[in-house]
Amino acid sequence: MKKLLALFALCLLLPAAWAQTLKLRLLETTDVHMNLVGWDYYQDKPAEDFGLDRTATLIAAARAEAKNTMLFDNGDLLQGSPLGDTVARIRPLQPGEVHPAYRVMNALRYDAGNIGNHEFNFGLPFLTRSLQGPAFPIVNANIVIDEGGSKAAEAKNAFMPYVILERRFADEAGATHELKIGVIGFVPPQVMNWDRQNLLGKVAALDIPETARRFIPRMKAEGADVIVVIAHSGFERGETVFFAENAVAKLAEIPGVDAILFGHSHGEFPGRFFNQHPKVDLAQGTINGVPATMPGFWGSHLGVIDLQLQKDGATWKRSGARAELRPIFDRNTRRALVAPDSLIAELVKPEHEATLAAMRAEVARSTVPIHSYFAQVADDPSVQLVANAQLAYGRRLLAGTPFAKLPLLSAAAPFKSGGRGGANYYTDIPAGPIATRNVADLYVYPNTVKVVKLSGAQVREWLEFAAGAFQRIDPAGPPEQNLINPAFPSFNFDTLDGVSYRIDVTQPARYERGGRLVALGARRIVDLRFEGRPVDDQAEFAVVTNNYRASGGGNFPALDGSTTVMDAPDENRQALMAYLQSAKTVTPSADGNWRIQPVPGVKLRFVSGSAGIRHLAGTPQVKLVKDNGDGTALYELADTP
Repeated sequence: MKKLLALFALCLLLPAAWAQTLKLRLLETTDVHMNLVGWDYYQDKPAEDFGLDRTATLIAAARAEAKNTMLFDNGDLLQGSPLGDTVARIRPLQPGEVHPAYRVMNALRYDAGNIGNHEFNFGLPFLTRSLQGPAFPIVNANIVIDEGGSKAAEAKNAFMPYVILERRFADEAGATHELKIGVIGFVPPQVMNWDRQNLLGKVAALDIPETARRFIPRMKAEGADVIVVIAHSGFERGETVFFAENAVAKLAEIPGVDAILFGHSHGEFPGRFFNQHPKVDLAQGTINGVPATMPGFWGSHLGVIDLQLQKDGATWKRSGARAELRPIFDRNTRRALVAPDSLIAELVKPEHEATLAAMRAEVARSTVPIHSYFAQVADDPSVQLVANAQLAYGRRLLAGTPFAKLPLLSAAAPFKSGGRGGANYYTDIPAGPIATRNVADLYVYPNTVKVVKLSGAQVREWLEFAAGAFQRIDPAGPPEQNLINPAFPSFNFDTLDGVSYRIDVTQPARYERGGRLVALGARRIVDLRFEGRPVDDQAEFAVVTNNYRASGGGNFPALDGSTTVMDAPDENRQALMAYLQSAKTVTPSADGNWRIQPVPGVKLRFVSGSAGIRHLAGTPQVKLVKDNGDGTALYELADTP
């Protein structure tokens, strides 16, 4: 009898205990870069492997599965595709008009958003006008107003640092509760270098973890039951230094953080790339026990975090969590997994059509195809074309100035070269008309032209840093070795036109990616010459580049804004456009001013897009090893002297 009474009492208690358990699903998008619809504006054709319109279908499905959901965006939203350029430059956003990105997100009922570093690319006035459009709060805690002599940490926030959202959610027994969800956002402090011309003297940046430690206790004190950190920042191994670009590892160690939504580096978490990271549980999708997602880029994935909350007196505590990614595209079968939400295309139809019209306008003609499949391993016509345009612009810019007599060089890099952009992320322009969309394909960023003055020694160090794009090759090692360093962004692989040189990949990289000199005696750049003569360390050069590089973007030595001598108002893309319009017809070809030095006995191999196979006849320095069948192929540098 006593046992029956005890069992009866337990049964009475179970519903009460169960009623104190509440499940909350958090959904994340990040790095959409104005790819609101699945359309490749550069190739002028539909795309199935990116687009927020397909992510929207995943959002609807994820919401249908859970009683309590919230949706967040992590920034790098307003820039990154020709559609973004249309809204900022071609068909400028008018006062009172809602930016199409926020028009879409309002319709999808986002709960909050963060500011990414590329939000600053078009300047603060454009950003301010755009931020009047979202019907949900946008947060950022580590950008403050530059007030001169005052301490940055004590300065006024430039944006809303955090918000505490009040929502009514149902627990597992069906009873409703009011929860307070604190949401705080961060951006890499390096924006002060990357967009120096737009931000200097107006705002300042603070360290991400330090700012989080200051605000999160305040949010808890204001009653936040759950703290969601939206960090436009990546996750790297090793120590997180002060002012780090990628600070997620440190954020996961801060008490009170219940979930981290991150991005910026276009990676995928949970994902196999992070398998060896300390404190990571890929099965649960946690970092130091904190659930986290980084859902790729351009709408390729939806991040999903399922929190289980337990009532503890007057507060709620996270008692369980799991994170996962849901893709819109199967990379193995090369097929879309979901259909696009047609509402999105309808919402952005005017801007989309304006973009198509602008991008289809003919600028010039090319007698040969222009592509970037091999731009990371050999001097390349697509990069050469940009370098030539910058040289032409630079000569006009410097004419009549004290710098006109300096030897002029041009820095250019392969922007579309696979990597984190995927197997289709290459320039591929057929012979014939060159349209505006092709110009944007050759130069994808809205950078402006800058000229820096450097010594011969500084030119050499510039190239040494860029040579970090390659793995170290062991002459006594395996007969086949991978050439390209996958951790090195192709947009940092600058080549300098106007000098000639070779790259010795048997040497270790002189610099690490953060700009620190790590191999003092190493020299990958050999036989550096100008007009056939060895470059003197004391010689002076003018180098045409862009505002990102000139102001410190990429952490190149001697490039921190202090060496800039000419600050042009025009974009590099406009310089390229003017060059092509003036030429009318071009036959792009590389001048062969640099090459990778062969390593006897070792085959130097690399992966690029399989579509490059059809261009091998015109690229004798590259040969095919095999087609991988997934949109990529394995290639090899031909063993030529």
